[in-house]
Amino acid sequence: MIIKEARRIAQWEEFVRMVVSGTLIDETEHEEDRKQRVKALESDPEEWFKYYFQRFAFALPAQFHKESTVRVLTNAEWCEVRMWSRELAKSTRTMMEVFYLVFVGHRAGAQMMDTGGVDNRTKKRCVLLVSNSLDNAARLLMPYKANLEYNRRLAQDYGQQDGGTWKVSEIVTAGGVALRAVGAGQSPRGTRNEEARPDIILFDDVDTDADCLNPEIVARKWRWIEEAAIGTRSVSVPTTIIFCGNRIAKDSCIQRATEIADHTGIVNIRDDNGKSSWPEKNSEEDIDRVLVQKSYAAQQKEYFNNPVMEGSVFKEMAYKPARPIAEYDILVCYTDPSYKTNGDYKATVLVGKCGHEFHVIKCFLDKATTAQMIDWHYRIMDIAGDRSCYYCMEQVFMQDVLVKEVSDAGRKRGRPIPIRGDTRKKPDKFTRIESLLEPLHRNGELYLNEDERSNQHMQRLEKQFTTLGPGSNAHDDGPDAVEGAVWTINTRMKKHDCTGIETGVRVVNAKRF
Repeated sequence: MIIKEARRIAQWEEFVRMVVSGTLIDETEHEEDRKQRVKALESDPEEWFKYYFQRFAFALPAQFHKESTVRVLTNAEWCEVRMWSRELAKSTRTMMEVFYLVFVGHRAGAQMMDTGGVDNRTKKRCVLLVSNSLDNAARLLMPYKANLEYNRRLAQDYGQQDGGTWKVSEIVTAGGVALRAVGAGQSPRGTRNEEARPDIILFDDVDTDADCLNPEIVARKWRWIEEAAIGTRSVSVPTTIIFCGNRIAKDSCIQRATEIADHTGIVNIRDDNGKSSWPEKNSEEDIDRVLVQKSYAAQQKEYFNNPVMEGSVFKEMAYKPARPIAEYDILVCYTDPSYKTNGDYKATVLVGKCGHEFHVIKCFLDKATTAQMIDWHYRIMDIAGDRSCYYCMEQVFMQDVLVKEVSDAGRKRGRPIPIRGDTRKKPDKFTRIESLLEPLHRNGELYLNEDERSNQHMQRLEKQFTTLGPGSNAHDDGPDAVEGAVWTINTRMKKHDCTGIETGVRVVNAKRF
């Protein structure tokens, strides 16, 4: 308890330092100049944020920040879900908007924009802030309290705010604005500021990992949100409701909130092209540094709004040293090029069968270019040496552009890649991978190459296997490629068993390209 209190005090002192150091004022400013400055700032919320919260708005906002703010500030009655990744300032952005709504008011359409005036009836007066516990809710209230008490720019332009009720979990400012923090499950009934019921209700990280493991707890908490928390609002007063958090489970309160929201914004640490969604703050190097310190499952949950269940099918992968290439009964190189717009991985694997065992001898799995993917094939051709090896790729990807690049590479290197298309009609990916590979894994017949355990490509493959689950959006291009290789091996071996004739490798005629 003492440590917890010391941590809370240290956090409070840090907030105070931030506010004080970032809100220097010109005490010699003339009153008329001050009024003109305030009027100009109020006409541009982004400039208003930068001026009054300099230390909190230290990075230029991204487009998704600005678009979300426009929706919140121009709709007096509004419910928005901000399913934004960690490090995208969802709580900070929301705080600045709350202050704008309290001190300035809603930007209610073209009429107000034309006149530059603010109708007092659009200002918010009663804020309810909800988190998964009272302690966390009180912690989230700290920066509000620090700014109300120590922000000299707010005090200069909107009056000194302290002097009313000033508690850890409840504030009533001298200007008559009430802010109250409650934990999920506590009674918020009766929350009001004189006659005003809450007209801003904020939900910030109401979900917890432990709660989301129990569907009954999630259902009970959501019922409390609907009935008790949102139930504090007035029917006749426009209310702003904002949910901030990550989707840490498939069934969670923030996921359920999407069903009642006017708008849901899902923003990951990286966009669909694999680039930082907020480059003004988070560089690619910064993101890489953070992600490398976390497991794949943690990355997906905290930074990509993609909860995955580790070990739902493949709890852990088995390793065994690969045998000499000459000892394998058959070799297949299978590629999943994943030409999609959501930054999927390209995967090329070399799988060999020896007796009843399938060995993933080599794996290349990365967000790579087509040229890099082609180079992987030549490296696998070097590994295979003079052994016959089938080179396969899903037929749907064998388009003119790819075929031409493969052909050009073959002519340039003097070694064509004898690649062929997998023409089968594939069933659901998860069902396909689970039904073919899980029994092999369970029976000790599927192994990753021990000699490649420290290779980042093989490590990615293992992570994709161990996060594979029904309905998951986790990357599965590596397991998909392994499934393709094992299916091809089984098909080829079956043909050989039935006919007694080895089919061999079909060499693609480069002249056809």
